[in-house]
Amino acid sequence: MSTTTELLKGAAELFPDEVVTQAHVRHLDLPGAGRFALITLDNGLDHTKPTTFGPQSLANLDAAIDQVEKEASEGSITGVGITGKPFIFAVGADLKGVELLKEHSDALAIGKGGHDVFKRLSHLAVPTFAYYNGAAMGGGVEVGLHCSYRTVSQAIPAFSLPEVFLGLVPGWGGCALLPNLIGPERAVSVIIENSLNQNKQLKGAQVFELGIADAIFEGADFLEQSLLWTASVLKGEIVVERAEIDRGDAWDQAVARGRAIADSKVHGAAPAAYRALDIIAAAKDGDLQAGFDAEDTALADLIMGGELRSGIYAFNLVQKRAKRPAGAPDKSLARPVTKVGVVGAGLMASQLALLFLRRLEVPVVLTDIDQERVDKGVGYVHAEIDKLLSKGRVNQDKANRLKALVSGVLDKAEGFSDADFVIEAVFEEIGVKQQVFAEVEAVAPAHAIFATNTSSLSVTEMASKLRHPERVVGFHFFNPVAVLPLLEIVRGEQTDDASLATAFGVAKKLKKTAVLTKDAPAFVVNRILTRFMGEIQNVIDEGTPVATAEKAIEPLGLPMSPLVLLELVGPAIGLHVSETLNRAFPDRFTVSANLAAVVKAGKRGFYVHDSGKPELDPEVAALLQQGDSVLTEEQVRDRVLDAVAQEIGLMLDEGVVAEAQDIDLCLITGAGWPFHLGGITPYLDREGVSQRVNGKPFLAQGVASVPA
Repeated sequence: MSTTTELLKGAAELFPDEVVTQAHVRHLDLPGAGRFALITLDNGLDHTKPTTFGPQSLANLDAAIDQVEKEASEGSITGVGITGKPFIFAVGADLKGVELLKEHSDALAIGKGGHDVFKRLSHLAVPTFAYYNGAAMGGGVEVGLHCSYRTVSQAIPAFSLPEVFLGLVPGWGGCALLPNLIGPERAVSVIIENSLNQNKQLKGAQVFELGIADAIFEGADFLEQSLLWTASVLKGEIVVERAEIDRGDAWDQAVARGRAIADSKVHGAAPAAYRALDIIAAAKDGDLQAGFDAEDTALADLIMGGELRSGIYAFNLVQKRAKRPAGAPDKSLARPVTKVGVVGAGLMASQLALLFLRRLEVPVVLTDIDQERVDKGVGYVHAEIDKLLSKGRVNQDKANRLKALVSGVLDKAEGFSDADFVIEAVFEEIGVKQQVFAEVEAVAPAHAIFATNTSSLSVTEMASKLRHPERVVGFHFFNPVAVLPLLEIVRGEQTDDASLATAFGVAKKLKKTAVLTKDAPAFVVNRILTRFMGEIQNVIDEGTPVATAEKAIEPLGLPMSPLVLLELVGPAIGLHVSETLNRAFPDRFTVSANLAAVVKAGKRGFYVHDSGKPELDPEVAALLQQGDSVLTEEQVRDRVLDAVAQEIGLMLDEGVVAEAQDIDLCLITGAGWPFHLGGITPYLDREGVSQRVNGKPFLAQGVASVPA
């Protein structure tokens, strides 16, 4: 038994529930190029269950290579190709297996086992070809990098090395092979920049343009064309020429650029990007085996580290928990929605109208207090549809149909008499919203659901003066509506199951991540962010310099600093939410006099951006009234994290959401908090903050950490 076989056998015993990928070998006669062996990766399931590489799957590929290696050495084949099942090439290692690993030696075996199998493709006595026919990620990309040649389908929707995004490195050849194939600059873009840019995917054309693939063909007859091209390569009619790699200063500059990107995104808080860059830097001399060995070590170290476990936890939240919202009523209770009303025609309301229109493709009618506002709202929707048309996202017929479905009226009775779902996006004041719903209830059908896009007000209070408060539900979107996936669905005290089920049904059609929350002040994201921001504001008000307070949070690797986030949200909105929460919880939520002064002065934030980077606005600096208590960065960070841990603990005690997992899902999808934190609770557990503040961790051992 070979060492590789022993490694994979041992790993397979740790992962008995693997969805196993088969590696089928068949033989083809290529025109004028002899007998050719084609390996097809297939787990026997449709494209909704992508092909992955667990230990048994790697063993199956190893056995297939045994067969073609023998045929190649005997001279009975002229080449070997590898492709995938329809729409899927392969999407890398099976993360469910990685979650189960408890020992560094087991993690090392996974890395070494993958390398030992994949690199055999580059050692065969005949040329090898990878045919990227569909989605390819991680190990799926890497198995192709070990081949002599690659083709890619024009139709591929997703191609990436996403490991750094999850807290790993491309560990089966990616870090060593890719810079030696396409150069370090492009490799850094694929491995580091795209991963840290919310796991950006490449399309087929980009894969070809980068030089990862040697040829590109249309999806319809991709394999046929790839095989004809292969025949021409084998016959010498096509000679693939690749650009020479610059192994001088350009290599070092590319790695330095990668480090700058990593610093700007994670601020040294997560190790994966830096480990990947170390391997890319060392790959400059072209010693692939040394690179593979370094990948094995990095992979094992990271698998046994908290960031990866948090990354996998976050991935599972977004891919699994998000599809089965905790506490959602039976979907059979949901009512059909054939027409939507939107109260308001400002920017938020217009964004909502566009979203409902695009996803539901039903009539959408906006109302507002004057015709000019109504016309502006409808005009916004029409202009956005024209943009989609110009980008080829919709055709002319679809654009015409969508435009015909949106309208605006002043009279709510005319607009909402046959609406099934009415959402308001008016001024954030309880009296205004109560009046709006009273007017809507007077004219809408008895079955219509009333949704509020409030960010912090009580849904129960909003519905309290209606004849039928049971049909009011919170439907809180995050800005920009088209980008952020989260939708907080709020159950008021009298909201009934049918209304709630309808809200969840609509959310699904809108392609949003819906999380059920209790009707508690500011719900989830705004409550946590306001406590977080409030503590930052407190330390500034007490005397800590703005720069120190901001820098203290950098190790969390958040998408933006607290005061830049405040600028994005708007200081006036931030102040309003802090006032709402101060009324509800005056012992924990403060209203900053400095923030109030910034709002009163009409400032859009604390910073000016004249130099291209944020600098404290001198006019804001002149407004600040600070005490003389100056904290260090570490003291600021401890204080802020303690506050957040306390607030999350209280929210869970209050039953605002079902579990800590829902808190994390909200922060990831509604506030862009990083995967490597797992949202926030795994980080608080790992840093000992949860224990210090609440006397216990938020999550059980093994949920977002190495199993006990």
